[in-house]
Amino acid sequence: MSRKDRKQVPEEQEKETVVPEEAPAEEQAPEEAAEAAEPEAADETEKQLEAANAKAAEYLAMAQRIQADFENYRRRNESVRADAYADGRKDTAAVMLPVLDNLERAVIAAAESEDQALKSGVELVLKQMTEVYQKMDVTPIERLGEKFDPNLESAVLQGTPEDGEPGTVCQVLQKGYKMGDRILRHAMVKVVPE
Repeated sequence: MSRKDRKQVPEEQEKETVVPEEAPAEEQAPEEAAEAAEPEAADETEKQLEAANAKAAEYLAMAQRIQADFENYRRRNESVRADAYADGRKDTAAVMLPVLDNLERAVIAAAESEDQALKSGVELVLKQMTEVYQKMDVTPIERLGEKFDPNLESAVLQGTPEDGEPGTVCQVLQKGYKMGDRILRHAMVKVVPE
């Protein structure tokens, strides 16, 4: 307001427009309300924090379960794979046993022949085949003269008491083989009766 305008306004009106120093009751109410709302907000924040911590603990437990399940799966898978590999080796070795038998028969037949080249060739092939089997841990079941064991042999013939002690293997008709502790093929034997 300019000076002119002020002169025209009566002094009484000027006094009425003076603002008191104390704030009205309406302005103080929001401050008091804010102070009252602070504990409620703190409680709400605390509840949200507890809920978030519970959710985090739940997710952590779920992640740990999933990790444990994956480790169990990996171990089972590794075990199954190792078993499958061992079974494959066993099956392959078992399928090749007739070839080994025929090579042994060929060496016997070549020994009767006068052709030394044939004899030495078949012996070399047999030697190579037995070396491969040794690398695969395949060994023949040597049970001649031993007590008959149905876990290792199949008795196909019965001998006479003159063939040896009762209950023992007196002749091996077809060799048996094992790979480690697993039987690839039972030996076919002749057993002295008891």
